[in-house]
Amino acid sequence: MDIFSEAVGAITSQLSGLWPQPTEKPQLVNGKLRPCPGTPNCVSSESDNPIFNIAPIAFSGSPDQAWATLKLVVSEQGGAVQDEGKEYLWSTFTVPVFGFIDDVEFRLSTAEGVIHVRSASRLGISDLGVNRGRVEQLRTAFQKALDHR
Repeated sequence: MDIFSEAVGAITSQLSGLWPQPTEKPQLVNGKLRPCPGTPNCVSSESDNPIFNIAPIAFSGSPDQAWATLKLVVSEQGGAVQDEGKEYLWSTFTVPVFGFIDDVEFRLSTAEGVIHVRSASRLGISDLGVNRGRVEQLRTAFQKALDHR
């Protein structure tokens, strides 16, 4: 790791402690991902609103293999798993330099052959497309990881 990366990491670490914790622990609500809060800093594959909607992450084959691959990809992409259930995963991603923390949740739907996803900023109104972009990066990394297995 070079000096610049170490400096950015140190600043990010310091600033991330300044941002609020979630008001409630992220979890499934009635078996689904929580709805977006109404601000354009959230995307969810379970939202009917086109502003927030994003496609779920599709897979074929073993749901167990897909779930294991997802957890690996989250880690490789810089996410930290905060809570995990049989078909639910809550992770956090920290935006470099500013230290903003985003909550990214996943719900495995074996019947549909998809992993539903919700990515939302804890703070602010706009995220300049960061959450949508993150989900697309995760989707791409997930597909590449499945193709190499």
